[in-house]
Amino acid sequence: MEVRRAFDILPHQLAKYPKSDCLAAKVNGEWQKMSTQQVSEAANQVSLGLQQLGIGKDDKVAIISMNRPEWMLADFGISQIGAVSVPMYPSITVEDYKYIFTDAGVKAVFVSDKGLYAKVKEATAALPGVQHIFTFDKVEGARHFDELLAMGKKGNPADLEPLKAAVQPDDLMTIIYTSGTTGNPKGVMLSHDNLLSNCRNSQPSVPVTKDDTALSFLPLCHIFERMVTYLYMINGVSIYYAESMEVIADNLREVKPQIFTTVPRLLEKVYDKIVAKGHDLEGVKKNLFFWALDLGLKFDTQKNQGFFYNTQLALANKLIFNKWREALGGNLKCIVSGGGALQPRLARVFWAAGIPVMEGYGLTETSPVIAVSGFERENNFIGAVGPVIDNTEVKIAADGEILTKSASVMKGYYNKPELTKEVIDEDGWFHTGDIGEFVNGRFLKITDRKKEMFKTSGGKYIAPQVIENKLKESPLIEQAMVVGADQKFPSALVVPSFDELKNWCKRHDVPFTSNQEIVKDPKIVDMYDDLVKGYNKGFAQWEQVKKICLMDHLWTVETGEMTPTMKVKRKAITENNRDLIESLYHQNALR
Repeated sequence: MEVRRAFDILPHQLAKYPKSDCLAAKVNGEWQKMSTQQVSEAANQVSLGLQQLGIGKDDKVAIISMNRPEWMLADFGISQIGAVSVPMYPSITVEDYKYIFTDAGVKAVFVSDKGLYAKVKEATAALPGVQHIFTFDKVEGARHFDELLAMGKKGNPADLEPLKAAVQPDDLMTIIYTSGTTGNPKGVMLSHDNLLSNCRNSQPSVPVTKDDTALSFLPLCHIFERMVTYLYMINGVSIYYAESMEVIADNLREVKPQIFTTVPRLLEKVYDKIVAKGHDLEGVKKNLFFWALDLGLKFDTQKNQGFFYNTQLALANKLIFNKWREALGGNLKCIVSGGGALQPRLARVFWAAGIPVMEGYGLTETSPVIAVSGFERENNFIGAVGPVIDNTEVKIAADGEILTKSASVMKGYYNKPELTKEVIDEDGWFHTGDIGEFVNGRFLKITDRKKEMFKTSGGKYIAPQVIENKLKESPLIEQAMVVGADQKFPSALVVPSFDELKNWCKRHDVPFTSNQEIVKDPKIVDMYDDLVKGYNKGFAQWEQVKKICLMDHLWTVETGEMTPTMKVKRKAITENNRDLIESLYHQNALR
């Protein structure tokens, strides 16, 4: 059957690719699988249960949970009656929950566990509009998800048919609140067709079939994982939910997926762990490992480097890289990376190791994919985010901003028509706020965020993200933020990768006592200064980072210095380190 609304995915899969493991999750150490039939029946029970509670078309229902089958049951159950899902990150604050519940007019909430239930109870204490809270885990004093399913079992699934029929492809399906780096989050309104058009147009780029399995661990409340989940289900791909980031390596070996989506930071961690193991090797094994790694760092998707290189690479794949593939389950067709810039060195090494990494680009407002690099070498240009997907227009404005037009562009910001007008012009072009260009004629490359560019006192423009991404190519640098608006030169706050730094200290006989002490050690300061000077060579004179300050802690969501999508909150970091930043410009001599 044709998939015109999100919930059409279930009867479509049932008719074309009925699965015994449509969705699966670990419960008490065992993988518990739900068939397509069971998922369909449970989604109907959610719909009928919500209907009995008085939830109907256009009512807002929040979902706050880590990834698990219940997330999708709630999602489909909400949309089948024409209600609107409002997914949220488990990591945001009580104040954020209060704001979103109020702004969206949420009537019911699904939460996963005891801790989140407590946060939601606190957030809703003074909000009479939120009438129902259900938990996926059993929580004392809370209404359990099974209670809603039991209510639904008493109803008749046939009663849902007229409700489903009343839902149109252009109807509002979900409101996703984007975690702005400044101010309150904005509610992005997406219709069924916004998301499904993105699935259709991304389909040719993603090599999945009914025989494949995906491991899911990126948050379902993020539009990237949600759209990809719909794409998986339309193609009959079985979805297994990882237990947690801590045991992701075990889950990969157990599930042996053909595909998973990730953010660059996770790939960096995988790479750093592999390299750390390489440092622990000795003799010939160590030499072989770094010989293979060096070969990998020279890999280029767009260039055949000749017989000698290809022969060496084939040998490296037999001796070294085959172990990398086994560690990731042994069956990977590709990895899809999104949510931030992927370090080119990572893409090169993984491609060389026979693990194609596809880098995608988009925004919540575009449902999300605008461009994605292919899993075939000819459609992958390392350092770019790939060709623009089907039925999607992109043009570069005079100031370098990327503009796009497609069926995937949002309906607008909820309750904020003026803000909507600011980003979608009269001709229907969505202004992304990103600066970019086309390379080799068809590969879109992102160079920076328009709002994050700044001028030095000499009137020169600085694109901080480009410099930060270059600095983060070093395994010794975890995070970086370039500063220097209205100053003579750019400087940078640099957060070391402390695990990698400990290894460096061990190799160079430098005692590592604590994060706080090590960032003041003159040897360490000099080493990082030299690192930055090395990267400066690739930039124009006015773009070069002249001074750095080493930070003694990671920026995190919990410290309020990162968004839930792991983007740097520049304003918060600048405020928290105002004196430090000023000191960089009030010292007479460069370090």
